Amino acid sequence: MLALVKTLAVQCRDGGIGRRTRLKIVRSNPWEFDSPSRHLRKLKSKIIVILGPTASGKSSLAIKLAQATSGEVISADSRQVYKGLDIGSGKITKREMKGVPHHLLDITSPKKVFNAAQFQKLGQDKVEEIIKRGKVPIVCGGTGFYIQALVDSLVFPDVPPNKKLREQLERKSTQELATLLKKLDLRRYKTIDINNRPRLIRAIEIAQALGKVPKVTKADSPFETLFIGVNPKEAELEKKIHERLHARLRKGMIREVEHLRSSGISWKRLESFGLEYREIARFLQSKISKKDMIAQLENEINQFSKRQMTWFKRDERIRWFHPKDWAKIKKT
Repeated sequence: MLALVKTLAVQCRDGGIGRRTRLKIVRSNPWEFDSPSRHLRKLKSKIIVILGPTASGKSSLAIKLAQATSGEVISADSRQVYKGLDIGSGKITKREMKGVPHHLLDITSPKKVFNAAQFQKLGQDKVEEIIKRGKVPIVCGGTGFYIQALVDSLVFPDVPPNKKLREQLERKSTQELATLLKKLDLRRYKTIDINNRPRLIRAIEIAQALGKVPKVTKADSPFETLFIGVNPKEAELEKKIHERLHARLRKGMIREVEHLRSSGISWKRLESFGLEYREIARFLQSKISKKDMIAQLENEINQFSKRQMTWFKRDERIRWFHPKDWAKIKKT
């Protein structure tokens, strides 16, 4: 009955203790009899999730696993969905893909707001498409909320976008948005990333429509998920972040932001994308020097990587390992 069984031997690190683990990735007929009752039931789709902090090397690992399992990659990154946000978001290039199909990149204009609910719908549809082609879906990214929305089938508030309200909120500073949310819903204010303008605006939109932002609940997930976490040592990650930042600057990251600005993207919208786009936008407006921009940006990226790990480490399903253990990943 099994259409394909592939086994990966992975040297995992679980709670700091190295442990050899055999991980099975199984694709089977989507229907089988549930013994002993013999009722027909639908099997959950098998997917792999590769996650970790920024600059940890997730994309390289995703390509390795895709090549070993006949897989296709679904990007789970809240900035890489936007066209034109390439260098600053670390979007993988065609050459780096090495022939492995990648999905949910460049799917919308940076002038539009894209949220986790939209990502969930597109992502789940893409998973089913990949499985129907007889391939293995590999979700790869560092946006924890997007990953959770996809694999755990989070149920989002049924509040449609309010264009007029959003236009009003876009004129406010990030601090003003955070203060407004604090007045509307203190509980949500305490859990939200107060530097994330799109998320603040969406939370205010929901709070004004419903009185407060309801807690996100989970539906029955259609997936059986293997979570693989990439976790380099802190000093190694800081070195990678430093080297990658300067490589991106040499590659033309500042020119990329200049081009986005000339294409009609407002300064506030550029700053709402955070990190590289926020600090470069501030530099181009002569609010900070180039030297300060680079120093602040490197510090912010390091802090961002720590916040990512705080989010991920709440999920006990994730099996963590060091990037050097990639050599031990093999097809058997």
